[in-house]
Amino acid sequence: MKTTYQWLCVLGFLVACSPNSKVSQNTSLSDEPQYLLTVGNENVPAEEFLHMLSKNRDFDQASEKLSEKDFEDNFELFINYKLKVKEAEALGMDQSEEFQREFNAFKEDLKKPYVLETSLQEGETQKAYARMKDMVHAQHVLLRFPPRAVKADSIAVFKMATKIKEKAETGEDFSKLALEYSQDPSVQKNQGDLGYFTSLQMVYPFEDAVYQLQPGEISNPVLTDFGYHIIKLIDRKPNPGQVKVSHILVRTDPTDPLTEDRARRKITDIYSALQNDDTSWKSVCTTYSEDASSRENGGTLPWFGVGSLMKEFEEAAFSLSELGEISSPVKTSYGYHIIRLEDKKPLASYEEMEESLRSKILRDSRSELIRSQVTAIQKARYQFSENTPIIHQAQQLAYEHSPNLNDIRKVYAAQHLMDSTLFSIGSAERKVAEFVEFVEKDNAVVKTDKKKPFDAWMEKFTESTLNQTEEADLMTHNDDYRLLVNEYKEGILLFNLMNEQVWQKALKDTAGLMEYFENHRDRYTWDSRTEALLVTVLDPVAKKPTNDFLRNKNYQQGLKAELQEQLEDISTLSYKIEEGTFEISKHAVLREIGHQAKLQEVTVNNKSYIVLLGKQYPPGPKAFNETRGKAIKDYQEYLDQNLIGLLKQNYIIQVNEDEKARIQNIVVEQN
Repeated sequence: MKTTYQWLCVLGFLVACSPNSKVSQNTSLSDEPQYLLTVGNENVPAEEFLHMLSKNRDFDQASEKLSEKDFEDNFELFINYKLKVKEAEALGMDQSEEFQREFNAFKEDLKKPYVLETSLQEGETQKAYARMKDMVHAQHVLLRFPPRAVKADSIAVFKMATKIKEKAETGEDFSKLALEYSQDPSVQKNQGDLGYFTSLQMVYPFEDAVYQLQPGEISNPVLTDFGYHIIKLIDRKPNPGQVKVSHILVRTDPTDPLTEDRARRKITDIYSALQNDDTSWKSVCTTYSEDASSRENGGTLPWFGVGSLMKEFEEAAFSLSELGEISSPVKTSYGYHIIRLEDKKPLASYEEMEESLRSKILRDSRSELIRSQVTAIQKARYQFSENTPIIHQAQQLAYEHSPNLNDIRKVYAAQHLMDSTLFSIGSAERKVAEFVEFVEKDNAVVKTDKKKPFDAWMEKFTESTLNQTEEADLMTHNDDYRLLVNEYKEGILLFNLMNEQVWQKALKDTAGLMEYFENHRDRYTWDSRTEALLVTVLDPVAKKPTNDFLRNKNYQQGLKAELQEQLEDISTLSYKIEEGTFEISKHAVLREIGHQAKLQEVTVNNKSYIVLLGKQYPPGPKAFNETRGKAIKDYQEYLDQNLIGLLKQNYIIQVNEDEKARIQNIVVEQN
């Protein structure tokens, strides 16, 4: 599915010509659906094309309108897109089990911004963020329930918790109370002291109680899945926020002990060099850092807070206090780092943290609270009505004759209950038979830890039915949702068709690929090339030993390793070595030198180089394995154009010119 999603992003072909688009309320189409195209025997509504065009663009703004050429290019792409979707449907791709599974998974994600549950999650997310602005320091006493506890046990534990609270409030030392009474396994080490934490780091009832306390205040007994807690709030202080750092990384290989010593020497040399005032951090980082993703931008990393990265890296980063301050070398599982503090900032904005906060809430016990609120609202909105006598009868039969629901169909059928109505949603009745089918489905997963199986499954069946009703309501009454679902459905079909008839075909059709390659050899050629070993002299101390070593040498693979060994007594910051076969015209140093002498010294852009040349190759054709990736890509484009041509022959395309002109008037700049 990940690959499909990437293609759906690429599917924003219209965005390529219209970066940032959206339709305002003033550019809506008429109330009656109008078709823009007919592809084969299917009308394509004008709203679909406008929806595709309007990705994050406001057509009320003159500066965001399209040129006529952009509009026509997009219109042609839209036709090609619709042709491919039509062909995928004609081939039955929308009926496959794989498609249905993938499409339903996408729909689950697509509907989230539109459903009731999301709006309630938003409220809980905002509350969690408000609490996250503070870090709280608390201490607690935990009293657990005995195994197979009954109601009397719960009452006894509650009374003991109340007694401990009274002792604490009369001045008894809380640490001593924790050591005497608490059943938290860590109490002997921490006397119940939990340190500092913030929201979403403790179970919800515990967090909720702590954030309602003032420093020094003690809570009433708090019930969680662990037992009863008595909580004392010790302190409250602001969240330390985030830091932004840059780093230089020298990697180590755990399987090769030699790399550890070399990396340690190299990072020490780098750290020593950085102590000089005239040393440029960015230059050193670009030259020596082995973090390919950050070295070109000075080693800068994204903002992060506590708990985001490796512990050793974080501790070093948060210990820096002055902007520009540099840490001593820090060892992590990746290798050795030198870290520089670039900036500090308080807790990230709500918008930045919203997604991660919501994700944590979904895994938190408060998600159950949200779910019960959603069900209550849905029942009221969609006129839910239970048939209480039938539900009670079904429940009792299950309790008595099929506690685990294994034989529930047989039990209900024997009592002629299958056609009875369990509940109604509006005018739609849900029968006992539907409940049985829901239970029997392999993909229905219901947790029954604290409930009898019938009660848990009935709750899940009711919830599922109400969710389906809400989704159907969205498809009927929410245009944005309907268009989005259709876009993703067609996007998956487009991906499947292209994968079968273009992308995979180009990989599997080796005969066709080779024929295409042979017919287009002029596209795949080398410029003049040469074998070379290039030494960048970063400190004059490296020049003489390098020249002495290379003077009587011929170029050969592995010479780089020999030279590194020869220069072992010289700082690794004094030189940089590369070797291989290079296209002369594309190499900044090689294109500046003559190619007669084997060993040469040259200065390019104020840098000194020592170059040892090897065998030279004239311009010529590339072998297939030297350009396989580009040849496959070109062949895929060739197959795509052939497919479009064939589809235009197979399907009649009719354009409603009036609708096209109307949309053009909305989205195209007027001269």
